[in-house]
Formats: sequence, C-alpha cells, structure tokens
Amino acid sequence: MKREGRDSGVQLPGSAGEHLLQERYGTVERADRFYSQQVLDHLNERMIEFVGRQEMMFVASSDSMGECDCTFRAGPPGFVRVLDAGRVAWPEYRGNGVHASLGNLTENPHVGLLFVDFFRDVIGLHINGHAKIVDDGVMRTAYRDLPRDPVPGRRPERWVTVSIEEAYIHCAKHIPRLLKLPRDRAWGTDDVRRKGGDLFGASATRRPPAPVPPAPGAATPVVVEACCADAAKERSTLATPLP
Repeated sequence: MKREGRDSGVQLPGSAGEHLLQERYGTVERADRFYSQQVLDHLNERMIEFVGRQEMMFVASSDSMGECDCTFRAGPPGFVRVLDAGRVAWPEYRGNGVHASLGNLTENPHVGLLFVDFFRDVIGLHINGHAKIVDDGVMRTAYRDLPRDPVPGRRPERWVTVSIEEAYIHCAKHIPRLLKLPRDRAWGTDDVRRKGGDLFGASATRRPPAPVPPAPGAATPVVVEACCADAAKERSTLATPLP
C-alpha cells in the first residue's frame, strides 16, 4: 500500500510502520533504492512469464481483527492465471472444508502472495493486492479460455482474483536450490492417510474451548484487576511492560 513519502508530494510503497523502522534503523537509503528499482504496481513481461510457469505459491491473509493465516497452494504449471498486467487469479480446489483463507478474505480482502522458484531461477516474486472470491461458472463466463483440467481433484470449485497493488522480487540469497522428484499427488482426496494422516499427533490432544465473549452490554470479568489485587496482597512486584 502506498503511503505519504519522506519528501512532500512523494508516494512510497509500503506501510507507515516499515517507513518508521527504516528511519530508526538507518536503512532509508537502501529501502528507497529498493522501492524505486524493484517495486511495481503491476506485472511486467518477465513477471508474467515467471507466474505462468509456477506450480506453487504461499498465500498470506488475515481476518478483520488482524489474526493471520499463511497457507500453501499448488497446481500444474501456470495454475495461477495472469488475467492482465494488473490482475491474477488462482483456482480453489476441493480441500478440508475449513476455508480459513477464503474466510479471512471475506472479512479483509488484503492478500499477500509469494511465489518461490526453487528449481530453475531460484528466485521469488511477491504480489500484494485486494482479493475477490468468484464462482467457477462466473469465472468461465468471463474468461472462456480457462482450461478444464482433466484431473478430477484439480477442477476448481471457485477462484480468487487479485487486483495487484505491489509486485516485487524476493532475493535469491537465502533460497535453496531443490531437486524435483516424481511423486503421485492425490489431488482432492478425502483419504486421511494420503493427506498425511495425523503426523503431528494433534488428534490425541484436546484443545481447550475458547472463552465465550460477553454479550453486548454485559459486565466483563475483572481478571487482570483480581491478579493485581492478589499480587499486592502478597507484596509482589509486578513487571512493567516494555515500551
């Protein structure tokens, strides 16, 4: 998102927070050079070609309260479609039914996409923008050249379109080069074992129920005050939060 620049009348990419830290940590010159040389508000030809051969990406979203989620999406090369220089779209295949990312986007349309090519260019591309959920039928009516994937588990149920606000490189220096090996992927399966089973043993751990928020107008339990009162009674010293 563009913010008021350091000089009057100049618009800079990024947030007020990152600009503040650039000043604090002495990286203004480096940041301004990156903004001016690398950050676009659209995809150029090389970016379009790059997206057109990617098989995976990471999707960052948050709900209206700022609670974040980062997820993984994959498909055949070019599964993320470049609609034009200012818009991309990715297909939503059958998943676990939770809809964490799409749920966030219904509350907060801001989305961050990260493509990383681990195999050929060993480079990344960020795309940030505003997202919109579109049913598959509506999408195909608007874009009749969308391919119909013969693999059943890769038939989109819906799409997410993104109006691009920022597009910029993710540098190569920390990206490992990986070797792609053959693997039979179970697209769209409900088979628990083929989906990974319970690898982390989460099913054996009961998650405590979340507290029910008080009804509007109801008195809020004074938990903090009670703790402070107990500490004062015991003549304890409370820690002071860092500024």
